[in-house]
This record gives sequence, C-alpha cells and structure tokens, in this order.
Amino acid sequence: MRRSSNHLADGREIIYFDDTETAPRAAEDTRDLPEQAPRSEIRRDPLTGEWVGMAAHRQTRIYKPPADLCPLCPTSPGRPTEIPESSYDVVVFENRFPSFAQGVPALPSTVDGMPMVEQAGGLGRCEVVCFTSDHESSFGGLSPARVRTVVDAWADRTSTLSALPGVEQVFCFENRGEEIGVTLHHPHGQIYGYPFVTPRTERMLATARDYHAEHGRHVLGDVLAAERAAEIRVIGSTEHWTAFVPAAARWPVEVLLVPHRQVPDIPALSDAERDDFGRLYLDVLGRLDGLYDKPLPYIAAWHQAPVRVGREHSWLHLQVFSVLRTADKLKYLAGSESGMAVWVNDATPEQIAERLRASG
Repeated sequence: MRRSSNHLADGREIIYFDDTETAPRAAEDTRDLPEQAPRSEIRRDPLTGEWVGMAAHRQTRIYKPPADLCPLCPTSPGRPTEIPESSYDVVVFENRFPSFAQGVPALPSTVDGMPMVEQAGGLGRCEVVCFTSDHESSFGGLSPARVRTVVDAWADRTSTLSALPGVEQVFCFENRGEEIGVTLHHPHGQIYGYPFVTPRTERMLATARDYHAEHGRHVLGDVLAAERAAEIRVIGSTEHWTAFVPAAARWPVEVLLVPHRQVPDIPALSDAERDDFGRLYLDVLGRLDGLYDKPLPYIAAWHQAPVRVGREHSWLHLQVFSVLRTADKLKYLAGSESGMAVWVNDATPEQIAERLRASG
C-alpha cells in the first residue's frame, strides 16, 4: 500500500491510500474555499452525565446532490471536487463540516454560569473515508484486496487521531442508505475523534470490568466461545473471525464480527487478521443485501478501546445493524427506545440468524 498526503484549498489534510501502483498524488485543489472556522462545542447533560456535541455550522453541509455533482467523486475537467485527483483507490480527508475539530475556540467552563452544566470546545477531528472512486459501487462490491486497504487506512487514522490533542476515543463507521440518513450516496464512511469516551463504550467497559472481577475472563471472549459452540446464531466464521447475531440483539437486523484474539483496536490487528476480516465481512454484506433482494440500509460501527482508559478491558469488534424490519417497513425508535432506552425487537435473534444464513 502506498500512502501519500496533500492539502485542500482551505488547508484541510487529504491522505491517499493506494493498493495499486500509481504516480505520486500531487494534484492541487483549484477551488476558492473559505477558511475553515469550526465552532463545535460540547456540553454535559447534568441529569445523565453524558456529553452532547453542538455543531450548528453543519446545517449548511451538502445535502443529497445529484450524482453528477457528487463531491466525493474524483475531480474531472471543469468540475473540481473534494478529491483533486482524477482517480483514487481509498482516500481520507478532513470533513469540511466537522462535528469536532482542532483549533476550536475556548469557552467558559460552564453554560451561563450554571456549575452543573459543564461545557468545552468540541476539540477533536472528523474525517471522511471514500472506499472507491466508483460512485455506483458499495463496500460489499469491493475486492478483498481493497477491503484490506480500507482496514489499513482505518488503522492509520486510528493511530493518528489517537495522538491528537483532546482526542479520547476514535470511532470508525459507515452509514449506508437514505433510511439511515445518508445525504451523500458515494461509498464512504467517517471517522470521529471524540473529546470524551462515548456513553456506550463507558457502559461496555464497566460491564467488562465487573465480569472480569467475578470470572477472571473477558465477557466478550466468553460470549464468542459460547456462540461458536451453540452455532444457532452464527452467520459465518474464518480462521480469525466469527460473525453472529447477538443473543440480545436490539435491531431487526444485527450482526457482530469479532476477532478470536482479544485486541483493543484496529491498529493491533495482525496482517493475517486484517486479510481474514475482509473475506468474512464481504460474505456478511452479501447476505444483508440478499435478505430483501435489494441494498440493505445499515450502520457499521467499530467498537475500539478509548485512547487512555479501559484498554485492558476492551475487545475490538464490528457491529452491523439495520433499521429495516421488513422489505418495506422501518424500525422506529419510538417512546420506549427513545424515551427510556428500553429496546423491543420485532424478531428473535435466532430468527434473524436463520434468515441471514438462508440469504447467502
């Protein structure tokens, strides 16, 4: 893999990850862009203790452009885009409308002098990851070699963002489909460098610590062993990974991809584990699209260890889930889910697994 970097017209960094031989990436961004001035902030909810991000400047971001105006396609004559090159394999660049960023202005430590409502600048970083220059493709349409390049890009960016001032956790993810809220249809994902440890990760770390204190083992390791032994919810497995529907699945379609070895994050994966992941993930994505014989909207979320805390109690895994509960019906997060965070699934995990195995 060849890695090279440059800068866009407004100073944002762009990094190319090429899995094929190519000339040095030296194309210049010819656009006249305003200087970046993000004003992100975070505020702590005094009733839950959770941080909430505020990024009002994102209201002006690009919304569902036609394919011939896609900002994630390569630049062509007379049509400059976010990627100055005329082609690319995998590319990562700083988000033009970030939820978190470096250089945000300092703020008073509390909101309107209320000591119970802390606030701070939304210090971090947000990046866009384009998986291919082909606008009509998808992650599931990538070759195993290209998936390996994406994994290496995720690892590179996780390490880089983890070293930035203020970043406490790195989150790599993909949103796919309008039902999820996607506004750009080009195959892409995002990477967030959060200025705090996310609530879900804090909850999982607390559970893992308690389980380890009682049993001397990691809870996900025991879950993985039990799922592999039972087989009823397993979708597929390879030498280094297993994909299964979790026994307490919240979503109408939900799959976990878990490495057989405990590692805290993507950079810690070996070459063999990185190669092996692509083979299993492409199979899972094919089954997801085969479920209703059409592209399934989904979120793919990497659960990685925080930068500074809880790493010994973390076990890297990928969670893939969909809001589609039938071919034409969505799972809405209504009163119980949104108001009380109590989930009610319309299908059992065993039914979900059986349907996914049959869709391959």
